[in-house]
Amino acid sequence: MISLTRTTSDNPDFKSLVLLLDKELAIRDGDDHAFYSQYNKIVNIKNVVIAYDNGKPVGCGAFKPFEANAVEIKRMYVNEDSRGTRIARRILSELELWAVEIGYDSFVLETGLKQPEAISLYKNMGYEIIPNYGQYQGVENSVCFQKQG
Repeated sequence: MISLTRTTSDNPDFKSLVLLLDKELAIRDGDDHAFYSQYNKIVNIKNVVIAYDNGKPVGCGAFKPFEANAVEIKRMYVNEDSRGTRIARRILSELELWAVEIGYDSFVLETGLKQPEAISLYKNMGYEIIPNYGQYQGVENSVCFQKQG
């Protein structure tokens, strides 16, 4: 049974999942990993959702303020063993709901071309590709998305 928990980046389960995420991204991104890593620190993230499967943490996602009415979705991850079970969709939906509940109405995010599963998820969840924003401008491996709440 999958359950979702709203928490913060101080949660030890979130920290453990992020370590797994970073390990996977280091392989996928190769030489580009150091560039991306500098923008993925969890210190400033206060809104985290963790998915549990019968009490075991299997996935996570987070958001942080981006602009006055927008948040940036960060640190989306699902354990390899739990992929293909719609957990990422549930995490993303919960993040969006939470952001709307506290007054945001727009979501942005960045992912890499080497993460086709993520690109497919975001497109299927109604996100549209936008020009790369901020630190991702001019980065060929980055794909940025936006969705209105």
